[in-house]
Amino acid sequence: MGLGYLYAETRTNFEEVPVAGAQVKVKNADGSILYDLLTDIDGKTATVSLETVDRQYSLDPNYQGSPYTSYDIEASADGYETIYIHGVHIFDGETAIQPITMIPMLRDETEPAQFNIFIGKNAVEMSEPRHQEGFTPMIQAFVLRHVIIPDIITVHLGRPDVYAQNVRVRFIDYIKNVASHEIYATWPEASLRANIHVIVTFALNRIFTEWYRSRGYAFDITNSTAYDQYFVYGGTIYQNISRIADEIFNQYVRRAGQYAPFFTSFCNGTTATCAGLSQWGTVTLANTGLTPIQILRNYYPRDIEIVESNIFTGITESFPGVSLREGDRGLDVQVMQKYLNRIRRNYPAIPAIASENGIFGADTTNAVRIFQRTFGLSETGIIDRNTWFKISYIYVAVARLAELDGEGSTLGIGTIPPNVTLRQGSTGQNVITLQYILDYIAEFYPVIAPPVIDGVFGSGTTRAVMDFQRMMGLAQDGVVGPATWNALYDTYWGIRNNVRPPVVNNYIDYIVQPGDSLYLLAQRYGTTIDIIRRLNGLTSDEIVVGQRLKIPAPATVTPPPEYFNYTVVSGDTLWLLAQRFGTTVDAIKSLNGLTSDVLNIGQVLRIPGTGTTTPPVPPPPPPSNYVNYTVRSGDTLWLLAQRFGTTPDAIKSLNGLTSDSLSIGQVLRIPGSFFHYTVVSGDSLWLLAQRFGTTAATIRAINGLTSDALSIGQILIIPGA
Repeated sequence: MGLGYLYAETRTNFEEVPVAGAQVKVKNADGSILYDLLTDIDGKTATVSLETVDRQYSLDPNYQGSPYTSYDIEASADGYETIYIHGVHIFDGETAIQPITMIPMLRDETEPAQFNIFIGKNAVEMSEPRHQEGFTPMIQAFVLRHVIIPDIITVHLGRPDVYAQNVRVRFIDYIKNVASHEIYATWPEASLRANIHVIVTFALNRIFTEWYRSRGYAFDITNSTAYDQYFVYGGTIYQNISRIADEIFNQYVRRAGQYAPFFTSFCNGTTATCAGLSQWGTVTLANTGLTPIQILRNYYPRDIEIVESNIFTGITESFPGVSLREGDRGLDVQVMQKYLNRIRRNYPAIPAIASENGIFGADTTNAVRIFQRTFGLSETGIIDRNTWFKISYIYVAVARLAELDGEGSTLGIGTIPPNVTLRQGSTGQNVITLQYILDYIAEFYPVIAPPVIDGVFGSGTTRAVMDFQRMMGLAQDGVVGPATWNALYDTYWGIRNNVRPPVVNNYIDYIVQPGDSLYLLAQRYGTTIDIIRRLNGLTSDEIVVGQRLKIPAPATVTPPPEYFNYTVVSGDTLWLLAQRFGTTVDAIKSLNGLTSDVLNIGQVLRIPGTGTTTPPVPPPPPPSNYVNYTVRSGDTLWLLAQRFGTTPDAIKSLNGLTSDSLSIGQVLRIPGSFFHYTVVSGDSLWLLAQRFGTTAATIRAINGLTSDALSIGQILIIPGA
């Protein structure tokens, strides 16, 4: 029996908005809930361990069973549809990352709908023959002038000649998805790299030759294993595959003296054979010590080489060629500072860079580290090529919404659809409104190909309308009549009402969008027009699209709670009363109009709540001379020694280690005086630090926390006796 690991990420399409506070349930085959998790401010759950099949079976091409154990996931959050993912594969010793694209509810929905995703077998387990070489286009394929790395690739979820949905996916995410579902994550590193080179090159060949576009199809590649390679929409990604793909997603195979991507056909090499690469064969060759290029030359011409393309569509800046680090300065640094500060509005765990002055200081290093942690990169604080491109990708994703807002500044979308029927050939402002709404919706629903916003109802707009009609179960006629208009507005306002901007320092950093008014914003966020005006120094109710407003987070503007009268007795303090009755010092002071913390015996106070005291806090367990710690990505002996106030040699001695190498998931004994504490209702880092004679910063550092948020039942390592 083996042990694998899993965590989930709940975000909207293209990672624009992390969905914090989502409930993620991990279930076994009989439906029993093994873990009930909540996502943090970045939309991530904690990493959990799951039993699975022993690793050796995933390395044996003759094994007849499934070399993994499958689990199911259910994800839900306020304002979003419920997502069910069936058949998540857990491999022994590997970490599975389950991306969950959360879909906003429609405006008038009262109960969330259910969306199901079925992962199925890996392609390497399938016996269907591959016909990659035999499939030829009806007309000669076009050829692009350059080998480009696309920002987005459109995937047809079926055979090319059969009706199926088209989905738009980031190219790097497409590569990670295909690699995770074509082969096994447990294979040797050289085998994984060789296969990922093949997968990248195959996709780039389809794009370079415009293989499907030249036939009039509205997609770049299919997920049919008979014709292309296996992509599972909503499928699981494996941490080691993700790491390799981040490094080599822009590297492809070509013949010496040529620049076109080589046609890298492949099959599993056991139940299906072909003239190209054998996936299982790469495992055997890797075990003999061959490098990725040597493995590839075993199946393809001996003069093939691996090269890079640095032509990236959809990225506004190209990598400068050298890594950026603390002490560097210049325009490239300033660009990254600007991008990180913009990304922070959607991912507030990333700390602010005080000045976008082009000087790479400590605050920039810290922001880079947290960004790398958030998106699964090595936490170096250095902007290398992988980090540069990831920052650029995420910036393009989150900034595009703002650009669309700017595009819609004169649209006047409102809340009621136009009373007009539009079809191909229509022009004017109503067409611009239609195109803007479709483009906005496409950011959250990847089955819609966004149209150009030009006021002309052409073939691209028709295609987008039909994509939307298909998604909504309407007649797919490409005509925008009352039913389609109503569905468009329900979807648009459902997104607007349910996808909340991040909260920073108890305020929502909100960008005014078409149709907004102070009245609507006050209603949506449970506050008043006067409060919004006062916070933003407004002298009138007029606001414009693109304007930034501070809006109190809903939790900070709720009406005063019920209260009861309490008579102060000897020994009472505001802090003790707040602890006893499950409230805060500020809440008591505000309710009673107090300007100081001084209390008088016999004084009558209003206390928020019903008068029921909070449950007693259980005493901590006795401290021990060490604490068990599970190694995470980025951990080193030196970093752990610094975090826990010990030395690398002391950790090595206590664990009988003979080298400094660590493995993710490895359990270490850390020397010192510590105990494990289970979080209960009312706990906060500050209160725990006061209670146990330490600091909130120390607890945060020891537990690897990126925010002060705690969850009931969460287990913390507390230092001291």
